[in-house]
Amino acid sequence: MTPTVSFRQLQVFAAVARLGTVSAAAAELSLSQSATSQALSDLERHLGIALFERLGRRLHLNDLGRRLLPRAEELLDGVAGFVAEATEPEGRLQGVLSVSASATVGTYLLPALAGRFSEAHPAADLRLRLRNTFEVITDVLRLEADLGLIEGECREPALASEAWCEDRMVVVAAPGHGLARRGRLDEAALAEADWILRETGSGTRSVFEQAMRARGAPPKVRMELGQHEAIKQAVRAGLGLGCLSRLSVAGELERGELIALDTPLRLRRTFSLVWHPQRYRSPLWQAFKVFLVEARHSAQPAGEP
Repeated sequence: MTPTVSFRQLQVFAAVARLGTVSAAAAELSLSQSATSQALSDLERHLGIALFERLGRRLHLNDLGRRLLPRAEELLDGVAGFVAEATEPEGRLQGVLSVSASATVGTYLLPALAGRFSEAHPAADLRLRLRNTFEVITDVLRLEADLGLIEGECREPALASEAWCEDRMVVVAAPGHGLARRGRLDEAALAEADWILRETGSGTRSVFEQAMRARGAPPKVRMELGQHEAIKQAVRAGLGLGCLSRLSVAGELERGELIALDTPLRLRRTFSLVWHPQRYRSPLWQAFKVFLVEARHSAQPAGEP
């Protein structure tokens, strides 16, 4: 006999998978915590399988749960689409889309683009999460994000990816820093300098270290900081050199608070879109991806080809 699975149980399953706790899922679905917990227990009992690993207070999808989540989302989206076609204007996009973005993309490009998309599709709920590149890839692998935007290329074989737009990084210093008066820095000066860098796992850090290794000049890291603004403040204070996207230092360069140094480093990179090929890609997902691809020229840094 085929197990009976209700729409509510699928809603609870998808919400707990996305949010990680029964209490958070209950709040999102406007249910009591006991009713949410019961619906999840009933689903697992009816199916005769466990869908989550319970680690402390958080629930993490097991392998079977990760395989079933895209199907559950497809069924839920199908019901939502059925209701929308009956009650909403034709072609109206709605639903929730979770997007994880690495720091440069998520801070300097994505907010304006997401705002434009939301204005065109007010019933769409975009939920943006700011992470580093490693964490974005992890979110997408764990099905905790529908779409990821990262700095550099995606080398995770389990994910699908697509180049989005180009970025140029720049080495910066305070105007009064000793190396600021040298003009072009050679490999010896790069190796001798103190560096203020992003944390390991950051796409910015990875591109910079690859460029330094290619020139035989491993960096001497004085400080690791997790935010662009903190790095800029440390560099402005004369504590060392920094390497950041030109997007993130455009204002400081224009005001003369930082100066860009000429180096032999190759500091161009690609921003990429990443997604899980087995995850259900709703009409909202598809529309947002098309929007991002079409908007890639407006996202291209000024002065870039």
